[in-house]
Amino acid sequence: MPTRNKDKIPHIFKSPNPDEFWLDERIYIRELMNAPEEPALSLARFRVPAGSTTQLHSLSITEWYVMESGSGIIEVEGLEMPIKAGDCVKINIGQSQRVINKSDEELVFQSICTPRWTPECYKNLEPENGEENEG
Repeated sequence: MPTRNKDKIPHIFKSPNPDEFWLDERIYIRELMNAPEEPALSLARFRVPAGSTTQLHSLSITEWYVMESGSGIIEVEGLEMPIKAGDCVKINIGQSQRVINKSDEELVFQSICTPRWTPECYKNLEPENGEENEG
């Protein structure tokens, strides 16, 4: 009987948060894959409601947005660029970012973070009481 190499066996990951939920960052999220045993990446699906702007923030990791539906504006380092379904945006480590949805439809995208996202990599750039917030 052949032996099986553990690394060759497919692994199915179960999301610890399979349901969509609201973040204080003014966005809905559904975590699809964010496992400590696979630190190379994480994957989440986001929804920006019509007429909303997400929180200005930066990450200590690289993030990719893959636009699924809708259209809007991505602001990176103060530069605003139009985005729509089918676009892919790379946001480098430390760059300020936010998504602006001025349309009447929600904007939906997936986020791939490398390495995986953890609360420690998030920095809120919208100060409360004149101070920057982390995590």
